[in-house]
Amino acid sequence: MQDNATEVTAAGIARLAGVGRAAVSNWRRRHADFPKPVGGTETSPSFALAEVEAWLREQGKLAEVPLRERVWQQLAGHPEGPVTALVHAGCVLLLIHERPTAWLDVSAGSDERLAAMLPGALERVLGVNTPLPVNTGDPVDTGDPVDTGDAVSTDDAVSTGDAVNTGDPAHSPPSAHTPDIPAHTPALRTPTGPQLLPSAPLLRGAAELAAGTGTRQTFEFLLGRHLDANPRQYTLTPAGLARLMADLAGPARTVLDPACGTGTLLCAAGDRAGQELYAQDGAPGLAALTALRLRLRSRATVHAAAGDTLRADAHPELRADAVLCHPPFNERNWGHDELAYDARWEYGFPARTESELAWVQHALARLADGGTAVLLMPPAAASRRSGRRIRADLLRRGALRAVVALPVGAAPPYNIPLHVWVLRRPDRTPAAPEVLLADTGRFAGGARGGPDWQAVREAVLDAWHAFERAGRLAERPGLARSVPVIELLDDDVDLAPARHLPPAAAADGAEQLTAVRERLGETLRLTADLTPPPVDPAPPVRWPLTTVGELARGGTLVLRTGGTGGRARVPVLTDHDVLAGTAPSGTLPESDEEAVLTEPGDVVVPVLGGGSVARVIDEATRGAALGRNLVLLRPDPAALDPWFLAGFLRGTANHRQASSYASTATRLDVRRLQLPRLPFGEQRRYGERFRALDEFERAVRHASRLGEQLVRGMYDGLTDGTVAPD
Repeated sequence: MQDNATEVTAAGIARLAGVGRAAVSNWRRRHADFPKPVGGTETSPSFALAEVEAWLREQGKLAEVPLRERVWQQLAGHPEGPVTALVHAGCVLLLIHERPTAWLDVSAGSDERLAAMLPGALERVLGVNTPLPVNTGDPVDTGDPVDTGDAVSTDDAVSTGDAVNTGDPAHSPPSAHTPDIPAHTPALRTPTGPQLLPSAPLLRGAAELAAGTGTRQTFEFLLGRHLDANPRQYTLTPAGLARLMADLAGPARTVLDPACGTGTLLCAAGDRAGQELYAQDGAPGLAALTALRLRLRSRATVHAAAGDTLRADAHPELRADAVLCHPPFNERNWGHDELAYDARWEYGFPARTESELAWVQHALARLADGGTAVLLMPPAAASRRSGRRIRADLLRRGALRAVVALPVGAAPPYNIPLHVWVLRRPDRTPAAPEVLLADTGRFAGGARGGPDWQAVREAVLDAWHAFERAGRLAERPGLARSVPVIELLDDDVDLAPARHLPPAAAADGAEQLTAVRERLGETLRLTADLTPPPVDPAPPVRWPLTTVGELARGGTLVLRTGGTGGRARVPVLTDHDVLAGTAPSGTLPESDEEAVLTEPGDVVVPVLGGGSVARVIDEATRGAALGRNLVLLRPDPAALDPWFLAGFLRGTANHRQASSYASTATRLDVRRLQLPRLPFGEQRRYGERFRALDEFERAVRHASRLGEQLVRGMYDGLTDGTVAPD
């Protein structure tokens, strides 16, 4: 059958043809035979992929659609949605992975034959015989794909005996600990022939792609592309954080994630034969994706289920060696009214506003004696008064072993330093219990680049392992210490690490302040040497002027704008970096777009904020990708001096005449910026003076930062007693 059901947007057409969105708009206006919209809206129409592909070939604008792009467009434009398409594709990839000859048999012939024979073949792989839901994909907490290697599954089926909530109480009896709870369903159910028929072109394309790249890699590509295309629908768990949490839990034969999303934490924890991985999620589509993902990449036995974990636990009899969990935060509708007498509330009944403490107690209830649970928590859970009694009982009974404050930007929400709680189901009460508190805020990265995960991991694991061996940890100022439980059992039971750690300045003392003072003195002397000489007054000069737009049209310079993604994993120069004069600090989401990479001599200009700034790229910043809200000007070195260009672009009057004011933001139209028409030799004279001014500006900025560091260190030293007032 023709792939007429798959739709593609104008942006997708542009990617297929390797052109910009404007080119697609021009084709629609100029060519009467351009395919008509088949869906979408008036402002964002969608088109039949098969019709678009045929038209592009007829026009000579497309020789061959790249296979990866074809498969992605078929998935993104699937009539039942991308999550259903991902599940169908994942089922076929699992069949190819475990029974390749079965796929060769069912895929021979027409799409109708494929759809009719495939369910029977999938039943033997999935081990289930109930149909998949047609549409899945409620946005919930999920994980970012973690690459843990090329491990594959050796198990023949995902467990079907674990029951979860489907919203239909007629299928099975309610849970023993919660009355009137709906029935359970396994995460994976075999799709029917009619459900598979619209997916047939996608399934054949995915199989072809897997023949070249591998089944696991194909599924990871499609899943990762879907998550990148829908960033607001998912709460991602970064790969570095997942590995840290798995390392804190340690090696485990049975691992549970009761809010699994797409299985990030389980991917980080499990890849060994003999392991058992248990997963549950409230969104059926995501639970199915986790089951498929784990089956494709892990040698462990996988038990996955779909449903509301707190209301309808799929694994009530499980006693796992480890529990890893990134629960949803700040949920009010977590089951407070229905679960008042639940046996899991061993440490106290959580308040309606304390859903995170309900997840903590669920994790402890599913642990074997001596097992470890590691949960990502909002910082408020460590100090809210409504949770102090539960926190106190967790401390008194030795269940809470560590609280680690992560750097800002470690995980969404990126503006909050989240915590990691490490808990252990007590098999005996320690004689002198202490709790490890650690704060890794010093390892925060710039912008959205994320923290230095290697440094975070080394600091946290070193402190945790030392604490585990000795039962206590000597003070590591500003980083970690173990605190006797009795010190925390006050009226607030506040577990925020920063409130209990000695400041880092206490360890640095006067020696560091002396070093800062010496560097400041050297910088001030350099600043004095670089101060521009006195100037003599002169009348204004009226040069003939040109604009950046005219120079770009004439080929004297190339104008590029910052992108929204790219394939290369390189540092990204952000508008904040340009304004602050700092090194590239950002990141861009991975996509098929080609990132704009900087070269020495390029001039970069921010377009938002109304500031008068232009930065010349040097050897230290070459190769960085151009971030959002930046414009790059690449002058012809034989016709235009870059420092001359940057200097005149920074004129205040120049910026005023080239700026527009939309709403509350000021936006710069770089094409309207002016500079004089001067001979190249005269440009060089001005360029040398502008370069000297830039060196002076950087020296002043550095002196300012050192001065702030010295002042802050003096205040801290005087107030904590490490610096004497004399």
